[in-house]
Amino acid sequence: MKQRSPHLSRYLKMTGIFMFLALFSTVFAQEAAEAPKYADLAAFSESPGFSLFTVNNVWMMLATGLVFIMHLGFATVESGLTQSKNTVNILFKNTLIPCIGLLTYAICGFNLMYPGVDGGWFAFAGFGVSVADPVANLTDVYNPGYTYWTDFLFQGMFAATAATIVSGAVAERIKLGKFLVFSTLFVAISYPITGYWKWGNGWLNTMDTPFYDFAGSTLVHSVGGWGALAGVLLLGPRLGKFKDGKVFPILGHSMPLATIGVFLLWLGWFGFNGGSVLSADPGLTSLVLMTTCLAAAAGGVGAAFTSWIVLKKPDLSMALNGILAGLVGITAGADQMAAMSASIIGLISGILVVFSVLFFDKLKIDDPVGALSVHLVCGIFGTLAVGIWGNLAGSAQIISQLKGIVSIGIFTFIFAFVVFYVLKLFGGIRVSAEEETEGLDIGEHGAEAYPDFTTAHK
Repeated sequence: MKQRSPHLSRYLKMTGIFMFLALFSTVFAQEAAEAPKYADLAAFSESPGFSLFTVNNVWMMLATGLVFIMHLGFATVESGLTQSKNTVNILFKNTLIPCIGLLTYAICGFNLMYPGVDGGWFAFAGFGVSVADPVANLTDVYNPGYTYWTDFLFQGMFAATAATIVSGAVAERIKLGKFLVFSTLFVAISYPITGYWKWGNGWLNTMDTPFYDFAGSTLVHSVGGWGALAGVLLLGPRLGKFKDGKVFPILGHSMPLATIGVFLLWLGWFGFNGGSVLSADPGLTSLVLMTTCLAAAAGGVGAAFTSWIVLKKPDLSMALNGILAGLVGITAGADQMAAMSASIIGLISGILVVFSVLFFDKLKIDDPVGALSVHLVCGIFGTLAVGIWGNLAGSAQIISQLKGIVSIGIFTFIFAFVVFYVLKLFGGIRVSAEEETEGLDIGEHGAEAYPDFTTAHK
């Protein structure tokens, strides 16, 4: 196949950037001319419910900030668990993902996810985010506790998280431009459509026994996991990972970075799960934070001792992923579990993540950071756990959970696979062997993360 000239590639990239900017400016040009109306807010501020509304809104904004800090956690976990020669590339992707996620969510994602249509498979409320009365949603039964703008920001942070999960699984061999194109489409279209099925009161939420996913074990984490699986299968493993039927571990370059990242993610989960209460309700919020922390702790213990037994040595990376596994596992039912149930879910998730990592290695599916095991496998388990240990436990709920897992999984995997496959047809999605060996920092960015300590290509 004839190679595309570098001039043509640069032209296509610049054309794509200009098209995105043109769409962005068109969507917001009309809204920019409108001024927010504060008359209703002034009247409401004198009512007895204003203090409660303010407390709820402040908590939701704080939770939004906590979810935001999770992106730093993902960046440090992924860079720590990969090779130093790819650090700049990892950090660049994790820098742009929340930027792209928020913009695309504002352009179309938010109104795809919350179109105001009940019981459907697909609906769209139009482009852009409203700049009208910030307390207009007080009359909306679905979301009466905080402003429309706070709602958008909180949900937008969740949207970007799904693409970040994909980043870690495809690390160290995917072309930067192709990944950014995928992330844009994934966050703008795929994530909000399946999110609408449940959180936007779509068909999964209007079944006789509604599918239940409190904060996103399936709607965020396994969605990211399915997208990651599609990318990993089409990319293939990193050079040197598998040879002669054996697995050769490619060690991460900074376990301190990975450890910092996990604790940042644990901190951020206070907002991820705690904010999903959608109010500052003291009883429910404290319950959610308790179950979240117990599951994380049990996941870390479960993974640490399982790796110690199976691998003969206590493995720090497994313990760290065990904490994340416990957090993912409890996310679907954090508001429904008793303390011991949450601990059991976390413990099982931690054990699962160890065997899952080993299982994917046996299948020669290369996942540098364990994203498939943490987010896909434990996301599925956590969603099923609602039907086993939650307040809604029972056979009917388990069947409903399975319907949600399967339908969301099929849609997301097919969407991601098609997007990656089409991108593969147009110039490929994997860097050359030479670039992979030298490192994506040099090949994609012409820079090194640690120039004063060691050259990136060694």
